[in-house]
Amino acid sequence: QVQLVESGGGLVQAGGSLRLSCTASGRTFGNYGMGWFRQAPGKERLFVAAFSWSGGNTNYADSVKGRFTISRDNTKNTVYLQMNSLKSEDTAVYYCAADLWGRGSTSSAEYHYWGQGTQVTVSS
Repeated sequence: QVQLVESGGGLVQAGGSLRLSCTASGRTFGNYGMGWFRQAPGKERLFVAAFSWSGGNTNYADSVKGRFTISRDNTKNTVYLQMNSLKSEDTAVYYCAADLWGRGSTSSAEYHYWGQGTQVTVSS
């Protein structure tokens, strides 16, 4: 069983920045593919960013390329999402997810564990 706990969400003005963190339990965190997804009210959950266990396969949604950066610190069992130049359309609940097979897929169906989510609200 893997537990994921997100933090770092909040209210920020458009153009501002936030850094989300997701800390995972489990001794083999370094083998997990990790991803971030988001879900706005009344909408489906969408892919944001992900990378494979090695970091060799990193993907971003077109809507966040150049503004968001995913990174990880295996010594802390933590993955980060640095979000810059935030826009009102980035407002959503952000979820981190772990893929035990290490793929870092853009598809939510390929993730095995999910965090509880953290709210990001961008005011215009």
